[in-house]
Amino acid sequence: MSPFDPPVTAIRDVVARSLAEDLTPLGDISAALLPAGATATAVLRSRAAGVVAGCACVTEVLDQVDRRLTVEWQLDDGDAVEPGGVVGVLNGPLAPMLTAERTALNLLSHLSGIATLTRRFVDAAGPGIRVWDTRKTTPGLRALEKAAVRAGGGANHRGNLSEWVMLKDNHLELISVAEAVTQARAWFPARTIHVECDTRDKVTEALDADVDALLLDNMTPAEARACVALVDEHATATGRRRPVVEISGGITLETVRTYAEVGADLVSSGSLTNSAPVLDIGLDVVSTWLEGDENPVERRRQ
Repeated sequence: MSPFDPPVTAIRDVVARSLAEDLTPLGDISAALLPAGATATAVLRSRAAGVVAGCACVTEVLDQVDRRLTVEWQLDDGDAVEPGGVVGVLNGPLAPMLTAERTALNLLSHLSGIATLTRRFVDAAGPGIRVWDTRKTTPGLRALEKAAVRAGGGANHRGNLSEWVMLKDNHLELISVAEAVTQARAWFPARTIHVECDTRDKVTEALDADVDALLLDNMTPAEARACVALVDEHATATGRRRPVVEISGGITLETVRTYAEVGADLVSSGSLTNSAPVLDIGLDVVSTWLEGDENPVERRRQ
């Protein structure tokens, strides 16, 4: 298992639901027309440059459709691919291969698109800061999409609302940061407490409450730099540990390097998962033959 793989239970569930969507109620009535003994070799080929993610999902699709289908991976999650590059080679019965084709490509292309955009953000940000994702994910696909972010070189923010306490402006309408932090420490003592700050005053309030992490939201680079300096000064003056500092809100490929240079620890962008274009990957059948066919080369496609 790769560190870039989602939990196997999540993969199985997504694949099962995706196949049910494609095969209910009558199955693949087009593939049913093919000769029962038709066998094929096909390649998964990228049409563009990018980063691969989702190989485990393809393997699961093939396994759920027909266990006679096999894939020999030429690249792994996290690997770069060039236009025309072969990601994997499939072998097995042609009809179930074509049944599996679209579900496999949908997952592989979507997740590779996320990994590709994440790698672009990581490269644009430079080595001095980590790139984080958010919970702005496709419903039902979060574990898969966050794994794709890891494959692209990014890091994962919290996975769901139970993982840690995150206090945003709407949470603080009727309760102060200090009150919320005190209650969170009492109820959830092992959870990280993260506070969204859109002003210098809110940063000061969060520092006084001794939070674990700050999110500097929708600030200009100059404003963010000043707040990071305030965080550093507070840690020096009080002797307390310095909270983790995240920058978020409107971060783009064009601006991420500027924000990366203000001294924060992490920069996050929902676009990694909610706006990544797919990496165009296709399945090309390169040879087919029938059981008993002594010369499959005659059926080979270039």
